[in-house]
Parts: sequence; C-alpha cells; structure tokens
Amino acid sequence: MKILVIGGGGREHALVWKIAQSPLVEKIYCAPGNPGIGQLAENVAIRVDDLQGLLAFAQKEQVGLTVVGPELPLSLGIVDLFEEHGLKVFGARKNAAFIEASKAFAKDLMKKYDVPTAAYEVFTEVDPALAFIDRIAIPVVIKADGLAAGKGVVIAETREEAVATVIAMLSGKTFGNAGARIVIEEFLRGEEASFLAFTDGKNIVPLASAQDHKAVFDGDKGPNTGGMGAYSPAPVVTPAIHERVMQEVMRRTVDGMAAEGRPYHGVLYAGLMIDGDQIKTLEFNARFGDPECQPLLMRMKSDIVPILLAVADGDISKTKIEWHDKAAVCVVMAAEGYPAEYRKGDLIAGLEQAAQMDELFVFHAGTMLREEKCVTNGGRVLGVTALGATVKEAIERAYAGISLINWPGVHYRRDIGRKALGRDTIA
Repeated sequence: MKILVIGGGGREHALVWKIAQSPLVEKIYCAPGNPGIGQLAENVAIRVDDLQGLLAFAQKEQVGLTVVGPELPLSLGIVDLFEEHGLKVFGARKNAAFIEASKAFAKDLMKKYDVPTAAYEVFTEVDPALAFIDRIAIPVVIKADGLAAGKGVVIAETREEAVATVIAMLSGKTFGNAGARIVIEEFLRGEEASFLAFTDGKNIVPLASAQDHKAVFDGDKGPNTGGMGAYSPAPVVTPAIHERVMQEVMRRTVDGMAAEGRPYHGVLYAGLMIDGDQIKTLEFNARFGDPECQPLLMRMKSDIVPILLAVADGDISKTKIEWHDKAAVCVVMAAEGYPAEYRKGDLIAGLEQAAQMDELFVFHAGTMLREEKCVTNGGRVLGVTALGATVKEAIERAYAGISLINWPGVHYRRDIGRKALGRDTIA
C-alpha cells in the first residue's frame, strides 16, 4: 500500500517513522516533508493548504491511505474533499475539526454536554471584554478563537497585561482573523495532561497518557509555544482519572459532536488540567499533539497502519493497542528567539553522533537542506526522543542525545519530565 502523510513537522516525522515499520506499506510520500522525513519517505513539494494539489497527487500515485497531520488542512476540509473523490483518508472532517478551529465553539459544546471546563465568556468587542476582566480574578486566561499554531493562549498575570492582550487580539495585531473573537476564562491551577484517543464517531480507543510543556522556559515560565517537550506515560493520569476522563470528557464529547451533526472520525486530543480529583478540559485538538505524538508513537508496540485504516473505514470496534512498558521523553530543541522572531539557516552539528545512540531518535521539525547539510528552518527545530525503563532514565537518555547536537543560539528546556519524578509509574 502507498501512504501519503500531509505535513512537515516533528509530528509528521514521527508518523512516517511509525508507518514505515508496517509490513503493509510499500511506499510513503510526505507533503511537504523535511530532511529527516526524507530518509524514510519521498518528500513532495506540495503545501499543506494546497488541497487540490494534494488530491491530484494522491489520485495520480494511487495512494491507498492519506494521513493528515496538521490542523490547517483539516479545518479547510481536506478529508471531505478526499472522501468525495473516493479516497481513503485519516482525519477529522471540516465540521468536526471545528472543535479545534474555534475555541468558542469548543467551550459552548463543553457547556452544552456537561464536559467539565473553566468558566468563560466569548467576546468580539473590547469594552465588554474589559468589563468582564474587571469582574473576575486575576490571573486570567485569554484565547484567540481561531487557529494560532498552538500559541493563541495568554495567561495574563496582571490586569494591565490582560487589557493589553485583549486590545492586541481584537485589533488583529497579534493573531489576525484568528483573534477577531476571543474567549476569556478563569485561570485553573493544577497539572496539565494530554489525553488522546482514536474514535470512529461512536467507539473510542484511548492512547497512552502524556504531558506537554507549553511555556518556553523552565518552570513553565514565559510565553506559550507549540510545545517544548512531552513525555509518556503521565503519572498524574491515574487509573481512576483515566476512567473519569473517558466517561466525562471523551464519551460526552464524541456523543455531543454526533448529536450536533458533526460526527468525529480521527484522533481527538483533550488538553486537561488535573488538580487532585478535579478534572477540567482546557481545549480540544483535532489531530495528534506535537510533541506528544513523538513519545507516544515510540511507545506504541502495535502496527499503526491497521488502526489508521480502521478509523478511515469508520469502525474501530475491534481495535486494540499494545504499548511498550518503557517510558518515552521528547525534548524540543528550538531556534534562538522562538516563539517570537527566530534565527534560520544555522548549521546543525552532531546529528550523526546522536543517531548512533540506542533507544533514541531525533525527529526533525524546522529543518532544511542547504548544500547537502542540515540547517535550521523553523522555531521548533528538532524533537530528541528517548525510551527508558523509567521516566528518569528516558529523561537522562534524551538529554544525553541533546548534548551531542548543537547550533548557534540553540534553546531547550532543561526540566522536561521533571513533574513525573518521584511518582514514576514505570519501575
């Protein structure tokens, strides 16, 4: 079978890496791909938002399954388009991907179907938004309604910061049309976790637990990013919490989407805040998280291709997923300045040495080839991902890999996975 993966980041490299292990696969294409992906698949120079170009390529090459990585083509309706032309595709249809494309829609859905979440209101004008801020406690969370590459959330620590954020978003200065409508919600305390599950619109098959690290600096300080690292499993998701999330969050959401005439097929990602036995849902994503995808797929023992096919066929009732007992940790190496303006074009040293390490893989995200050498070409450049008998061992191996790789101004957090230490569930 020929498979086309759409996207060119670390998540797509992880998907290609896992798909390439399947005996069902004869050839993998990736559009647009990156240099790391190019070692496993044929990169195709088609943008993720060029739906007609992607369709024509899949038809010409007789692709048996297309796997959509990023949120943008999902929100534009690539799954609907491919299905209309009789092509098999993994991902959420346009009206279901709206759960990520509009944070206001997601919050209203949660409220309607009793999915636990923070108190909130939605605004399109500055004055009512500022009046609401005056009525609630600081800090406060302000979110751009539309897609903002994982960066559209600001935790305002002061009223002055909240006012400035509201004005910047609603004026279109920070996120353009994505910020023309905003959600303001109460600040939740606790520990974040990522909960992903495959669903065919009725049946739900959960993946292993994971935890992302959104802030750019150690100790969860600084602005939000697309994700600076992740690990799996996340001990904060105890068996009791897991069961409650399945019933109170995933079940109610999947059933709610079906009731709204938006049946959800694909992978559904719930960002959670857990505080003791309290669970609140922060957001939904309509695709694999990045960087959560990297450690999750390194831990997945099962062949992923039959799972993706079952979702695309609309029946995962017989799907089972086996997991390795080991933990996995992904640490993102970013360019200087990220998530604001960042450098590009720096030569990356040490990739060959890191590739020699056992139970470690370097997933490419923002890279490109220049004169046959790998250079930086994005904010998040690499995702160094390692397995270990415990989270502690996986952390040590990941940072050992990082110590071999360098470029001018490289930045990474040094505390990825630290929250799991002391309550590691994998001995």
